[in-house]
Amino acid sequence: MKRFILFYLIFSGLFAAAADKEHATVVAETPLFVSPGANSQKIISVERGRDLTILERTKADSQDWAKVFVAAGKGDSQREVTGWLFAKTVVAASTPNGDQIIYGEAVDSENQAEQRGGRKGAAMDAMRLYQRTYEMFPNSQLSGEALWRAADIRWQLEKADILRRPSSREMDPDARPAMDDQWLKQVIAKYPGTRWADLAAYDMIDNKVCGDWKGLAQCPEKESALFAQYAQEHPHSPKAAEALYNAAWRQAALADIYRINNEIPKSTEATNKSISLAQQIMNQFTDVGWKTRALNLTYKMQHNLHVYGNAE
Repeated sequence: MKRFILFYLIFSGLFAAAADKEHATVVAETPLFVSPGANSQKIISVERGRDLTILERTKADSQDWAKVFVAAGKGDSQREVTGWLFAKTVVAASTPNGDQIIYGEAVDSENQAEQRGGRKGAAMDAMRLYQRTYEMFPNSQLSGEALWRAADIRWQLEKADILRRPSSREMDPDARPAMDDQWLKQVIAKYPGTRWADLAAYDMIDNKVCGDWKGLAQCPEKESALFAQYAQEHPHSPKAAEALYNAAWRQAALADIYRINNEIPKSTEATNKSISLAQQIMNQFTDVGWKTRALNLTYKMQHNLHVYGNAE
C-alpha cells in the first residue's frame, strides 16, 4: 500500500507539473531516450502527431533536447512515458507558424496514406497531426478544417475496418453496430453552420444506410429519402450535389427493382422522382461533373435503361 501511495504521489506531481508546461507534438518520427544524448538508452519511438508536454530543455552533443511527457500506444496498451528527444523534431504552441507546420505535415501524411506503397501508419499520423493543429491552435484559421479532417479520417478508418470483417457483409444492416460518431458531432457542435459541419453531417449518413440491398425496395427508398433530406437541410454543403445525385440514383434503382417485380405504377413513380431530383442538380449547381451525371441518369430513365444490377 505504501508503495502504491508513493507511486500515486509521484505521478500526481508529474501531472500537476505538466499542466503548467507547454503542449507540443513532433512532425517526424523520433526516438525517445532515457537521458539527453544519442548514445542514451532508447525507450520508444514517438510517432508524428503524438500529444507531448514539454517539461524542460537542455543541450547535449551539440544538439538541443527536450524532456517530454507523452502518452504512447493505444487502448489498453497505452502508457505514459517521460524521456528526452531531439528538440528539432518538436513543434510547440509557441513555435512561429506552428499551426501551418503541423497542418502541412498532416496533409503530407494524408497524401502518403493515399499512395500505393505509402508510409505505413500515415493515415493515423495525419489524424493525430490534424487533431494537434486544432487542440494547440484553437484560434487558427485552420482549426475548423483540421478538426473535421481528423474526425473524417477516424470515420473512414473505422468504416474500412468494419467492411473488411466477413461478418459485416452477412449481418442484417439494422443489427450492424453503429460507428462512433462522437468526433463528427464535435465538429458540428464547435463549427455549426460551416462547411466542416456540413461535411461531418454527410459522413454520419453512413450509420443510416443499409449496405447490401438484397434486391429489396425498402433500402433504396429509405436511402434516397436520407440523401434528399440532407441536400434540403444543407443546401450550401460541398456535398449537396452529390447527395441529390445519390438520391436520384437510388430512385432510378428503385424503378428497376419495381419493374423486375412487375410493379409498373411504382416503377413509373420512382422514374419520375429520379428525373425530378436529377433536374434539381442541373438547375441548382454549376459543377460540370454532377450536372453531366445527372443528365446521363435522366437520359437512362427516359429510355428505360436500367442502372441497378441485371435489371432488364
